[in-house]
Amino acid sequence: MKYNVIVVGGGPAGLMASVSAAEHGARVLVIDKGKKLGRKLAISGGGRCNVTNRMEEKELIAHIPGNGKFMYSPFSIFNNEDIIDFFENLGIPLKEEDMGRMFPVNDKAITVVQTLLQKMQALHIDTRLQTEVASLSFENDRVTGLLLDTGELLKADSIIIATGGKSVPHTGSTGDGYPWAEAAGHTITDLYPTEVPITSAESFIKEKRLQGLSLSDTALSVYNQKGKRIITHRGDMVFTHFGISGPIALRCSQFVVKEMKKTKGKPVSMSIHLYPDNHSEELFQKLLFQKKEDGMKSCKNALKNWAAERLLILYLEKAGIDPTQVLHMIPHDALRELANLFTDFRFQVNGTLSIEKAFVTGGGVSIKEIDPKRMESKFKKGLYFCGEILDIHGYTGGFNITCAFSTGYTAGKSASESSEHR
Repeated sequence: MKYNVIVVGGGPAGLMASVSAAEHGARVLVIDKGKKLGRKLAISGGGRCNVTNRMEEKELIAHIPGNGKFMYSPFSIFNNEDIIDFFENLGIPLKEEDMGRMFPVNDKAITVVQTLLQKMQALHIDTRLQTEVASLSFENDRVTGLLLDTGELLKADSIIIATGGKSVPHTGSTGDGYPWAEAAGHTITDLYPTEVPITSAESFIKEKRLQGLSLSDTALSVYNQKGKRIITHRGDMVFTHFGISGPIALRCSQFVVKEMKKTKGKPVSMSIHLYPDNHSEELFQKLLFQKKEDGMKSCKNALKNWAAERLLILYLEKAGIDPTQVLHMIPHDALRELANLFTDFRFQVNGTLSIEKAFVTGGGVSIKEIDPKRMESKFKKGLYFCGEILDIHGYTGGFNITCAFSTGYTAGKSASESSEHR
């Protein structure tokens, strides 16, 4: 049987592409090498499925640091508000949480997956699971179908590649689509981990002095080799046995990776701003006042409200202050250094966890070679790409899945409209 559209990959982008193509009249087949469709969708948002983000478009683009401007075109066809309408029209009520994140009211990602699969059934979309694709087939400048590893040739007017990146490989994202894209003449930009925990060889990390300690509403910065600040993110983070993690560490990770690439692997300087709204001079004056008020108490007791105990003791030691010494005996210079640490604690990091441990893959099929209004290859007619296989990535918080749904819908619509079923 010849299909109008074959979608390879059953993640967020692939499922949305299949629904979009079928809604626009195409006969659709979805192929996935796994036992189930929607595996990545089922674990997204910590199992709650952060289906999109309700920020204004300009702000939304700003939260997609990896080629976000490319998304203006797909968003003109299917944006975050369309995603919300799509799921609510399927009978999944959504709720808005902090920073514009949208979740199902019942907090169950599996509901999103099951409802999408029901929609696919209603649209008579065929599926083939545990099916491996070997290669794509072309005639001149057009895709004509694909070859399975069994030797079976499937013909189609259009092929949509939605195989994802190399992150979270247990969901099936193992980079399968990159060789097919290269065979079609496409460039694969350097792949690297983004939204990934950061590693450090600092002694306080190696000794696990702060392991498990969480910081709220703090700021975290990345600096280049010349000491210029590259990026700052504010929010929550956590110290781990190998470095740092948590939302703002994940957001900073890609900038660490890029800076290390520029400097051929040299460690990168980062800073924790425990009091992001204060200058060190303000804090120094507050410390002087506290010295007058609580001078006879030990430093660690007098200043216990300034930071979590383990972090406070580390800062006191870094400032050359004995935590058991009475505050009255501490010289002004040491208190000034302590104030500096509260506002700017510098430390070195030496990389991140692997791309397989990352939430998102940076790099991929070059967007310069993709028509942004159609998601079609500029080299092969009828060949479309969507989702994380593309060189597009956002922060966590519903931005990557928004890109997946938007590019998937756009690819499905375009593939259907250009296929021969019309």
